[in-house]
Amino acid sequence: MPMRRLHILLFLLPLVFWGCTEEDEILPDQQKRIVQFLTSGHTPRLVSEQDLEEDARQPFYVLRGNSSYRYIESYYNPDRKNWKEVGPSSKVSITFRAYVFAYTGITDRTIPYFTNDPELEKFFYEEQGLTPGAWSFEPLTLDLAGGRILEGLRIALEGCRENDQVEVYMTYNMAYGEDDFSIVPKESPVAIFFTVNKVE
Repeated sequence: MPMRRLHILLFLLPLVFWGCTEEDEILPDQQKRIVQFLTSGHTPRLVSEQDLEEDARQPFYVLRGNSSYRYIESYYNPDRKNWKEVGPSSKVSITFRAYVFAYTGITDRTIPYFTNDPELEKFFYEEQGLTPGAWSFEPLTLDLAGGRILEGLRIALEGCRENDQVEVYMTYNMAYGEDDFSIVPKESPVAIFFTVNKVE
């Protein structure tokens, strides 16, 4: 299988539900650690949507599903209300960086396991030795109505708007489950940073 197809498949695999025994042990710990990071280690520090103070314009995260935590950096942009919203049957074009999440801040020095961000194209080809053409650095279009997408990303996209800059942190069951998958270790939480380029 060509490397480009393998990596696209890696990113677009759907959620697979796993046995309750593993989830009972791992899921609550990952949920707790993600919330702890968002409320104390993230820059800016976030509050949960439920803890928002009225008219405070605080940075906040929203829990989507049971384990996908979304922060919209552009939420308070005064033009945002005019941007097209993502619905459950939208086709959405995004530029993204996907990371195995280690419960610490992600910086420009953190290397994503997969991306289509053109700002990183030169880095991956020249410094990481990626075979030219292995990945596409064009915006990725996702079909929320029936496309194969990580469940944590699918539910995080709904309610976003065109031009939004978004971070989503998801527990392993919203990402790749309990198996090793390429360079993503089994039961890994995942963070995806993305920009919504277009909504149809």
